[in-house]
Amino acid sequence: MTVDLATTYLGLALKNPLVVAACSLTDHLEKLLQMQEAGASAIVMHSLFEEQIEHEANELQRVYEQGADSFAEALTYFPQLEEYRLGPQAYVDHVARAKRELRIPVIASLNGVTPGGWVRYAKMLQDAGADALELNIYYIAADLNQTSAQVEQQYLDLVSAVKKSVSIPLAVKIGPFFSSPGYMARRLVEAGADGLVLFNRFLQPDFDLEELQVVPHLELSTSAELLLPLRWIAILYGRLNNGRSNVSLALTSGIHRPVDLVKAILAGADVGMVASVLYREGISAIGALLHGLQTWLAEHGYQAVDEARGALSQAKCPNPAAFERGNYMRALTSFTGRAI
Repeated sequence: MTVDLATTYLGLALKNPLVVAACSLTDHLEKLLQMQEAGASAIVMHSLFEEQIEHEANELQRVYEQGADSFAEALTYFPQLEEYRLGPQAYVDHVARAKRELRIPVIASLNGVTPGGWVRYAKMLQDAGADALELNIYYIAADLNQTSAQVEQQYLDLVSAVKKSVSIPLAVKIGPFFSSPGYMARRLVEAGADGLVLFNRFLQPDFDLEELQVVPHLELSTSAELLLPLRWIAILYGRLNNGRSNVSLALTSGIHRPVDLVKAILAGADVGMVASVLYREGISAIGALLHGLQTWLAEHGYQAVDEARGALSQAKCPNPAAFERGNYMRALTSFTGRAI
C-alpha cells in the first residue's frame, strides 16, 4: 500500500515531512541538488549570522573612512562597494541561485539575538526568492543582571521586528531553556511566528588543558536527544493558533532512524528536520528515513501521514499525565538498572 506522505509546513505544500535542517552541507548547490533527488521536501539554508552582517558593515565603514582626509590622485582611490562582498551578499546570492535550481521550497535562515540594522536582510532574502524564513535565536543569558523577563522580551522584540520586515512565513527556532516553554511558545506566536522549530542545540565549550584556553566543541546529535523536543511537540500540538490556522511545528535534533521520524509525526510535528544523520551516513540517509516512515505507516494501517499526526500528543494520549510529573515518578521507581 502506498502511503500519502504529503504535509504542510508554514503554509508550504511539501511532498513529505522530511526537511534538511540548517547546516554547512547546504553551502554547496551540488549537495542541495543531491538532497532534493534523495527525497528531501524542503531545505533550510545554513544560517546567516548577525555577527557576519555587522562585521561587513564595520569593515566597509573602516575602508571608506580610511584616508578620508587625503587627496586621491585617481578616481580608483576609493574602493568599489562590490569588492567587499564578504559574507552577507554572497549568502543572499546563494539563496537566489538555490531557488532557481531547486524544485522544492528553500527556507533562508537568519541567526541573531538583538533587533538592529541586520534585520533588513530578512527582506533581502525574501526578495531573493526564499519561500520562508527561519529565525534561529541562539542566545546565552550570561549577564547576571538580566532577568528572565528581559530575556524573553528580547526574543519577542526580535521576532516582531523580523516579522514586520517580511511577508513570507516566519519560523522561529529556539532552545528549551525557558521556565515556561509553553507560555513562551504562545507569546512567540503572538509576536508573529508562523511556526516553531524545537529545539536549538546549545553547544557547550570545552577546555584545552595544554593551551589553557576555552575552545569550541561540537558533537553530532544522537537519537537520545529526540526525547526533549518530542515531549514539547506533543504538549504544544493543536494548542497554538495565530488566528488563521494552527501554528506549524518542526522537530529538530535526534532524528537518525525511521522510528525517530515516526515518533516526531505521532507527537504532532508537521515536519522532522535532519542534519547530523547526513554527516554520519551521507545524503542517502534521506531516502532510508522516508522508506522506513512509509513502511511503518502502511504496516499500521495509515493511508496518509496526516492520519498519524498527533496520535500520541498530550491532547490525544490516553494517559496525558505521562508528559508531566507522574511519568517522572514512575520512571524513577520502576528503574532497576543492571546488576553492579
